Amino acid sequence: MKICIVGAGAIGGMLGARFAQAGHEVTLILRGANLAAVQQNGLKLIEEDGSELLVKPIKATSVMADAGIQDVVILTLKAHQVAAIAAELPALMHAGTRIVTMQNGIPWWYFHKLPGELGQRYQGTHVKAVDPDGIIAKYIDVDRVIGSVVYPASEVISPGVIKVIEGNRFSLGEIDGSDTPSIRAISEAFKGAGFKSPISNDIRSEIWLKLWGNLSFNPISALTHATLEDICVFPATRELAANMMREAQAIGEKLGVQFKVSLEKRINGAQAVGQHKTSMLQDVELGRPLELDALVGSVMELGRITETPTPNIDAVYALVSLLANKLQQHKGTLRIS
Repeated sequence: MKICIVGAGAIGGMLGARFAQAGHEVTLILRGANLAAVQQNGLKLIEEDGSELLVKPIKATSVMADAGIQDVVILTLKAHQVAAIAAELPALMHAGTRIVTMQNGIPWWYFHKLPGELGQRYQGTHVKAVDPDGIIAKYIDVDRVIGSVVYPASEVISPGVIKVIEGNRFSLGEIDGSDTPSIRAISEAFKGAGFKSPISNDIRSEIWLKLWGNLSFNPISALTHATLEDICVFPATRELAANMMREAQAIGEKLGVQFKVSLEKRINGAQAVGQHKTSMLQDVELGRPLELDALVGSVMELGRITETPTPNIDAVYALVSLLANKLQQHKGTLRIS
């Protein structure tokens, strides 16, 4: 299978290394120091147990048109980065190419192919928080899309070197909940590369379960520089997170989402992760753009669409928006060591 990883950073690099080891024809789309390192030294993956996998040579480029036609395109960019590369994606596609979206938060395609009466009610609704100008929807045919939820954590420890922290599961789902030969083949490819890859007939509920924590813990950590455990054991921030999650749950349930664990269990699960910095806090410390609209702004937008009040989410969003603005004004000079 020809597989292209667009945005081969921490998660994409892990996928690329494993797929290449499993015998697939892999192309990595990346840039800068990572691209130079992979082209010169190959791609190195350090597994949880410390074992190392070096894939050399491996095709890597910053120009999508150079990658050629692919069977599967996996988007591992952050949500706010997708629009900038969307126009280049058609160069990778034949008639049957599938696109696996691996962005956190509410995806741009959320209201497309929504099953049942809800699909009729919200037909044509566009999530502007993650695709404000409609660019992503213009260049990605929704019929190609496979939704996913990313559970592993990994990091780029140096250019071209990825370290797996924990996790091995990528849930996949057709966005209309159907079972197709295409998604079964892609799931088998994931499994053949050593991943757990269940097929979900309700990928939106899985997306919400992960988002439930991300929309609260990420922005709170960005504001306080606290770890997951810190947020959960401090009574005031634990209650703030819970209030944000209650507002989100009310929205999700109006959209037919089933929350299969309790709110307390979800918070306790985050606490059990321990002294872990969220991805948004890491981005703050490095002065990078924040994944704010996909994780928080989109939930606020769905709140307006479903006429559900979100006062706690709104307040936290306002504060983190100011922080994000200041970070970009200073272009990284607010980094915290």
